[in-house]
Amino acid sequence: MNTATILASLPSPPASWQYFTVGPLQIHVYALAILAGIVLAAWITGRRLTARGGEKGVVLDFLLWTVPLGIIFARAYHVLTHLGDYVGPGINSLSVFFIWEGGNAIFGALIGGALGVWLASRQTGVRFFSFADALIPGLLVAQATGRLGNYFNQELFGLPTTLPWGLVIDLPNSAVPSGLPADTLFHPTFLYEMIWNLAGVVILLLIERRRDMRWGKALAFYLVWYGLGRSWLEAIRLDPSETFLGIRSNIWASFAAILVGVILYVVQSRRHPGREESIYLPGRGPRTADVDSNKSEKPRKSSGSDAAPVKDSPRAASAKSRTAP
Repeated sequence: MNTATILASLPSPPASWQYFTVGPLQIHVYALAILAGIVLAAWITGRRLTARGGEKGVVLDFLLWTVPLGIIFARAYHVLTHLGDYVGPGINSLSVFFIWEGGNAIFGALIGGALGVWLASRQTGVRFFSFADALIPGLLVAQATGRLGNYFNQELFGLPTTLPWGLVIDLPNSAVPSGLPADTLFHPTFLYEMIWNLAGVVILLLIERRRDMRWGKALAFYLVWYGLGRSWLEAIRLDPSETFLGIRSNIWASFAAILVGVILYVVQSRRHPGREESIYLPGRGPRTADVDSNKSEKPRKSSGSDAAPVKDSPRAASAKSRTAP
């Protein structure tokens, strides 16, 4: 690779940076990126829920369901749409479980996460759409953070490019088509998606200042916004994928997300034209409020001058009348 190419390009981290060891443990940067995204999403969502009347810490109840189910479904979706990478002669079938090597599909994570939100909603009493609307900015930040893992793994890059921010990919790499010059640069699709997602956060927060985006409307915005961005990013990616009618499966999924988002916004706008008064289901509320109310209903011991007068029994009253002067 010549000097001019190096100066006008985005370098990839060396393969030795993909993980580090702590004693007997091997810590992968990809996993840390996902973990950092989860932490940021939980923090942002927790603050938004509390500001809307939610119980402090209720986001943790949702994490217990959404994170495991999201990871399981994300991996399953990726494997099913990239079967050639995991099934075939000379391929270790156990690599299906090697999530630290990359390969977690966001559309699968959304399906698993939605199931987790539904289960946690039944447990906590927080409405499904209320939690989803509070989650969206944090979810976009989490996705942007997680894409850093793809950068360190040198994966999910796009077509060759001569742009000055073209990405350097170390060879050999199974996603690089054979016959390309060694100094070929590629579109950093991970970076494009990071920028797209963070722009979505800014736009959504600006919209929320002017319009009510609750009752599932923020979720609808996310489905449309991410679907639009992912559809064109998927079209320039080089990694192999299952196709239908010559179109990559994730592009079809993006189209479906856009359609669902539009329908959801229209339906929810008609069903709930007014303001959402509570994020809780009817008859449910913050558990801390219940605890406080129970404490306040306990009888208070009387003492001193605050004590109420004690009435004499009929026998005592009769004795008093006989001894009175």
